[in-house]
Amino acid sequence: MASPETGVLAARARALAVLRIRSTARAVALLPAAVAVVLFAGRATGRLGAGWDLAGWIAGGAAVVSLLLAGLVTAVVARARPALSPSVPISEKSAPDLYRLVRDLAERLEVPAPSAIALTPDCDSWLEDRTHRAHGPPRRLRRPDGAGRRVPEAPVLVIGSPFLWWMRVAELRALLAPVVAGTGPSAHPDIAAARRFIRGLDAAVAVSARSGGRLRGLPLRFVGRVARLLLRAGREHATIMERAVAAAASERAQNVDYGLRIVAQEQVGLAYAGWDRLLTRVALPAWRMGRWPSRLDAGVVSALTELSRRDRLADGFASRLGERPACDLLEEPGAIDRAASLLAARLFHGGPAEPGPDWSPVGWQQYPEEVVDRKWRLEAARLHRVLDNLPATALPAAPPATGADPAASPLTYAHTPAHAPVGRHRAAPGPDGGPAVSPPADGPPRTESPPPADGQPAAPAPGPTLARVIDRLAQDERAGDLVAARLGAEVEREEREEAARQAARGRCEQDAAIGVAWGDGLAEGGLPLFPLQPPRTGRELLADHVTAMVCCAAVDTAGATPGLDWLDGPALLVDGARRADLGRPVLSLVDDGDAGPLRGWLTTVGVRPEKPVRLV
Repeated sequence: MASPETGVLAARARALAVLRIRSTARAVALLPAAVAVVLFAGRATGRLGAGWDLAGWIAGGAAVVSLLLAGLVTAVVARARPALSPSVPISEKSAPDLYRLVRDLAERLEVPAPSAIALTPDCDSWLEDRTHRAHGPPRRLRRPDGAGRRVPEAPVLVIGSPFLWWMRVAELRALLAPVVAGTGPSAHPDIAAARRFIRGLDAAVAVSARSGGRLRGLPLRFVGRVARLLLRAGREHATIMERAVAAAASERAQNVDYGLRIVAQEQVGLAYAGWDRLLTRVALPAWRMGRWPSRLDAGVVSALTELSRRDRLADGFASRLGERPACDLLEEPGAIDRAASLLAARLFHGGPAEPGPDWSPVGWQQYPEEVVDRKWRLEAARLHRVLDNLPATALPAAPPATGADPAASPLTYAHTPAHAPVGRHRAAPGPDGGPAVSPPADGPPRTESPPPADGQPAAPAPGPTLARVIDRLAQDERAGDLVAARLGAEVEREEREEAARQAARGRCEQDAAIGVAWGDGLAEGGLPLFPLQPPRTGRELLADHVTAMVCCAAVDTAGATPGLDWLDGPALLVDGARRADLGRPVLSLVDDGDAGPLRGWLTTVGVRPEKPVRLV
């Protein structure tokens, strides 16, 4: 683009094309009425003979039907509430310095300042139009003569919350420059009208998709088909219009911190990588246990600092931490971080809108003890519960493993086929790699066997020991497939129960949380909106549960401690150092039934597999 004005003119041309589609639709709806008026006027003036009466009445009936349908479509499009991006609104009182920075930036760019600022738990920033009457009536500009005209507000600036904690103030200003510059084209009447038309059609399609019942659903389905037809007609024009608006905004921001913006764009990619790892490896295990980390944005700084320490490509990025962080622009960054963290849990996992007994926050200092340790013990308890519930049949005795009780008789399981195909899993899941699972369902606690009578040989205690798990998986090649299938069924059942509880809670609670703008229909479609990980296979679940059992045994018998790795999540610490070499021995046992590598690892660390472990 030669200049910002060139981009605005290109965007306006496409906006006019979209508005012509709207005018054409109106003309088609009014055409039967126009024909009826002509016929009745001709009959009244005597210019048409009596033979035109039937045609006039037919045209009149078609006009009535057409006007009714057009009115229905217009009413639904006008009343449908466009969806809003879930965000945490930031008032000017809670962030005066941030508002001042944005307004100074808009003044330098010679564009209108955004009407408000909001934060979202995502690594992106954009402008969002919230001028729909359902989001609040537009302000009226009073003139001296007493008349007033409606003045649409400027769009809202939505900023990714990780940016405020990781970026420095100068980097944030450079990053927001092209975004704030977009308020200029947004203020153009034709572009604003075209955007409102497209957003209204999109909202009408969403309303028709949620229609229920035959009486109400039939007209709404008709509205949905008309809205989709108009969207298809204007899709190309709207796409090119938005591209021209973005090009014009980028061109206008060229003269504002252009060199610093290149550095800021590098930080965007780094922030996205750290944010993704923090959510999937650290936050997700806690969410699955009913706990939500309350300082996710502060955690992303630790994650990215650790990434810069490990990765040579990110070397030097941590040296920026001596400069003023952008979160200093907030009056209470801790409260804002807490609200954004709760919203992230809501979006990516589907937790409740407010904290409660089963949905409580957890700090980073308490994370190893309250999340990591409990995660391992819950998974170990589930593994033993599955082993206890499997049918067992005696096989020919296998040679006892080193260190195992010779009196223990080897057991295997009935030849029950797995319920789902189980494939080889080659991604090494260390004690920190696999995300946690939901807490197990309530069940009767296990009890130890009664002591043997005098004169009888002592029977091995069927307690929750690591040796029991290793022996059963190593001595029967079919046990791994069966245990993996049963674990998958157990986890799936618990997830269904949790989804049912969330659905029941959603029907009883008001979904709009205090201080969170959800928009229309977001929660009705079901949460989470953006699931973080696909369902795990049976082999992955089995490897995660065996790893959890090994970690429990290491903590109880070898003095190991649970820890937190900012990039990999739960970690096993032995003598204060992280042990990340547990993945291959566990996979050797799970995939091949070879317990040798795992037994060697246990001997090196000093774990006693025959000792019972504490379960939850």
